[in-house]
Amino acid sequence: MTVETKVWDGGWIQVKIPLPFTLKWVNSYLIPESGGSYTLVDPGLHTDEALAAWEEAFLNHGVIMEQITRIVLTHQHPDHYGLAGYFQERTGSPVFISERSHGYTRRLWGESSTYADELRAHFAIHGMPEELTLEIKNNLDGFVRKVSPQPQVTYLNPGDTFQLGGLEWQMIDAPGHAFGQLCFYQPDNKYMLCGDQVLPHITPNIAFNPGEEEDPLGCFLKSLDELYDYKVELAFPGHREPFTDFANRIIEIKQHHGRRLNKIWEILRVPSSAFELCEHLFGGHLRTNPHNLRFAMSETIAHLHYLEKRGKVVRTGTTDTVMFRTAE
Repeated sequence: MTVETKVWDGGWIQVKIPLPFTLKWVNSYLIPESGGSYTLVDPGLHTDEALAAWEEAFLNHGVIMEQITRIVLTHQHPDHYGLAGYFQERTGSPVFISERSHGYTRRLWGESSTYADELRAHFAIHGMPEELTLEIKNNLDGFVRKVSPQPQVTYLNPGDTFQLGGLEWQMIDAPGHAFGQLCFYQPDNKYMLCGDQVLPHITPNIAFNPGEEEDPLGCFLKSLDELYDYKVELAFPGHREPFTDFANRIIEIKQHHGRRLNKIWEILRVPSSAFELCEHLFGGHLRTNPHNLRFAMSETIAHLHYLEKRGKVVRTGTTDTVMFRTAE
C-alpha cells in the first residue's frame, strides 16, 4: 500500500491512516520534540491496514517506533483512539486523554459494557426496525478488537496548558461531536489542533447517545461560537486536509445545522418517528450500511432533542414508539 503523508512547518508529519468506512482516513500527527522524540496524536483504528500504513510512514520519514514518547488523543472515537494501547505496549509511552473521553471508552468497551444493547433499544423506540437495530449492535461489537488493547491513561484537563513541539498550547473543551473532546490552541503561531470539532468540506457527526441528558447539538453550536473568537492561521483537523479559513468554516457549519433544523421543523408538520425522519433526510440506502445508519440516526435524534428542548417540536405516540410533530 502507499500511505499519504505531508510535512508541515515545524516538522509536523501528517499521516493519513486508512479507515474501513466512508471517511477513508483519519489524520494522525507526529510532532517533533526535543532529543529526536515525537508526540503521536490520534494514531487511528487498530486494523492490519493501519499498521501497514504506520510501518510505511515510519520507514519513509526515518522514524523508529521507539522515538514515540507520548501519545495524545483529542477524543475517544475509535478511529482516533484505537491504536493507542498498541503503541503504548510497544513504546512504554504515556497516553493522554480527557477524563470524560476516557469514561466514554469504558462505557463502550469495558468488560461489562451494555452500550450496544442500550443503543439498540434506544433506536427501537424511535421507530427503527428490529433487524436494523441488530445489525447496528453487531457493527458496534465489531469495534472491540479495533480498539484493543486498552491503554492506561493520564488525564488532560480543559483550561490547562500542554507542551507540544516545544510550545505551550491551551486546551479547550470542545463538546458536541464528542463530550470530552479537546482542541489545542497555540497563541503564538495561531495553530489549532481541532480534532473533529471543525472539519473542512464535511460536517462533524453530532450524536445523541442513550443515557445522556445533555443537548449535544446545543453544546456543539455553543462550542463553535467560542472557537470562532480564536485567531487561527492554520487548523489541523482529524479528517480532510489542514486548512486556513477556520472562522469561515465555523460559519458554514452553523448555517448547515440551521438549514437542517428548519427542514426538520417543516417535515414534522406531519408527525413522524425519528427513523422515518432519518430516512427522509439521509435516504433509505443507509439500511445496507449499519455504520453510517448509526451515525445518521444518532444525528437525527440530536436535532430532534435540540428542537424539543426549545419548544419547537413535541413528542407524541407512546413510550414504546416515540413520534414527533411541530409544536402548535
